Amino acid sequence: MSKKRLFHNVADQIAELIDQGVFPPGTNLPGERDLAERFEVSRVTVREAEIALQAIGRIEIKSGSGVYVCEEQPQNPGRLPEVSAFEVTEARSLIEAENAALAAKVISDENLKRLDDLIETMANSDNAISLAADKEFHATIARSSGNGAMVYAIEALWRMREEVPEVRYSYEAICDDDADARAKEHLDILNALKARNPAAARRAMREHFLRLIGSMLEVSEQEALREVQKRAMESRERFLGIGQAIS
Repeated sequence: MSKKRLFHNVADQIAELIDQGVFPPGTNLPGERDLAERFEVSRVTVREAEIALQAIGRIEIKSGSGVYVCEEQPQNPGRLPEVSAFEVTEARSLIEAENAALAAKVISDENLKRLDDLIETMANSDNAISLAADKEFHATIARSSGNGAMVYAIEALWRMREEVPEVRYSYEAICDDDADARAKEHLDILNALKARNPAAARRAMREHFLRLIGSMLEVSEQEALREVQKRAMESRERFLGIGQAIS
């Protein structure tokens, strides 16, 4: 079973135990080690399952205190789809590019000024502050289109970007190293919006996401290469070590 399916499976099992009253609302969940032993998975998988459950309002993770079952459980608990970072980014490139084209026609001067301020904030060395400004930059453009369906779709994609562990890790792997590229791309998007040019806004937004996909591919290739090298080293130590012992 793949890693992403494994933590979803664990999340489902924990949710079922909550529904059965084994873990009643308001109580602490057992620790990561206990849950890992119970479900025969790693503690990392348990942690990812807990993040997924927190995202849909079933548990609350309190730093330094533990993990608690929420007092009020959602009536129809749902979960985000099992998607890759490539799928999310591809969808964002299509939807946000068209949204930017719509926004270019109607965006207000007030929102253009806000986008200017957000680009300055994105330069902050604090990653959390920079990411929050990045998110609000895209959200401001979404709202500026005046299309509620677009806003809903873009917000849902941002949830996947932040709450699906595999997607979040992929973005984190590239965002620390591409600050200059991101700054230029956001400025290109803003300049197209200021020019009230739908075609340029669409193109700038699309190019932003295509570059992200390219960066993700590079990281994936590097990780695959490291894994191949690791397996080769293990094989070399195993088989050549045996040969040396015999000689």
